[in-house]
Amino acid sequence: MFDVLPDRLPWWIGGPILGLLIVGMFVVSNQPLGASGAYVQTAGLLRRRSGVAVWRVWYFVGMFLGGLIVTQVLRSGAEFRSGYDALREVLPLWAAVPVVFGGATLLGYGAALAGGCTSGHGMCGTAQRSPASVAVTVTFMATAIATTFVLRLLTGGAL
Repeated sequence: MFDVLPDRLPWWIGGPILGLLIVGMFVVSNQPLGASGAYVQTAGLLRRRSGVAVWRVWYFVGMFLGGLIVTQVLRSGAEFRSGYDALREVLPLWAAVPVVFGGATLLGYGAALAGGCTSGHGMCGTAQRSPASVAVTVTFMATAIATTFVLRLLTGGAL
């Protein structure tokens, strides 16, 4: 089968589609669209908690199934890789694993502390003109820029 999708969707196509999706969610359900919210609701359903927003569970399942369908059907097979090739070129596996684990732990803790993930605050919260979301978005963007700068200095531009 031929390649239907490019490696990356151009920003000028994906951005407006995502913006329309976010606005559509507010129009239809007056709810923000965020990945961590969907994860929390799915975990709540699995733990049999009350008050679970079932549409968020379907959103979470849809993210997984959508990725699976795209890689298996439209791209004729998934290519399994870690996604950390640049990091693995600089660090050995025994050092890369704790770095990735630590980063993921900090990301999860930050999302819980901030009351949502980067996508939820950055796209939905700022669209609602939430001062807290603007502050969180500025904080994670500044942290990402500073971290990138430090990593480039420490690795001589390899990362």
